[in-house]
Amino acid sequence: MRNLIAFPLLALAIILQSSVVSQIKLISGYADLMLIILAAWALQERVESAWHWAVLACVFTGFVSSLPWMVLVLGYFVVVYLAQSLQRRVWQAPLLAMFSVTFAGTILMHLISFIVLRLSGTPFAFGDVVGLITLPSLLLNMLFAIPVYTFMRDLARWVYPYEE
Repeated sequence: MRNLIAFPLLALAIILQSSVVSQIKLISGYADLMLIILAAWALQERVESAWHWAVLACVFTGFVSSLPWMVLVLGYFVVVYLAQSLQRRVWQAPLLAMFSVTFAGTILMHLISFIVLRLSGTPFAFGDVVGLITLPSLLLNMLFAIPVYTFMRDLARWVYPYEE
């Protein structure tokens, strides 16, 4: 039953991503709300369903994105794995872990996307992609990381209450 909260929340997140967040651009970069939500959810200590959320996020994002499914699967699964690994090791500084996962996840997603698009024949210059898309997206992801982490922490406390 606890996993059912993922359906409406991730559906709302993908709607917000495609309608509102994608309009908040910095140069040519925009925030990846789904990546930030997955990182924040996987960093919560009592959460057991982060992998289920990653699968559902890949499905939802795959329907609205033109990226190949494997880019999303590889990127989001690595983000969840990295978040859970850091959650076990850096539990005293959760915001530091959130920033680290957001930074690494953004770089990884953009690198995988660049490689796949380059192999498919899109003539992007690496320097232009880094300067015009990746770094602005990284800044926006970092800005959204704090409020999303706070919301997901409160949601995790509601879904997984502490035993009295």
